[in-house]
Amino acid sequence: MFGIDGSEFLVILIVALVVVGPKDLPKMLRTIGQWAGKARAMADQFKRSFDDMARQSELDELRSEVNKLKTQASKPMTDSDYKAIGIEFPASPLGNIEDVGAAPPKLDPPASAAAPAAAAPASSPATHSNSTV
Repeated sequence: MFGIDGSEFLVILIVALVVVGPKDLPKMLRTIGQWAGKARAMADQFKRSFDDMARQSELDELRSEVNKLKTQASKPMTDSDYKAIGIEFPASPLGNIEDVGAAPPKLDPPASAAAPAAAAPASSPATHSNSTV
């Protein structure tokens, strides 16, 4: 403790007992203990605040790295990116697509606004059933 040997500590206690007196020695030791406790509490608080600042700076660094990765991930891949992972990207990617199945049906153009809206269709299901009988 502070580089003081046991014999030196004993001498300090005897001198304190003689100088302060046996009646006031417990009060003085209690006061010294309170000061030491306050100093220890202040040192602990300083250490906690320093650790909090260090932790916050680490979190800020991690947050900036994550944001950088998010922005890089949202960018489209370039030809050099494909080459870096071993994929050759064709110059005309749509040229390799084969026609599979039929083409989608073509819809009739919409009726013009000038045509009457109440016009009946040319054929109805009732006329087809009568004409076949």
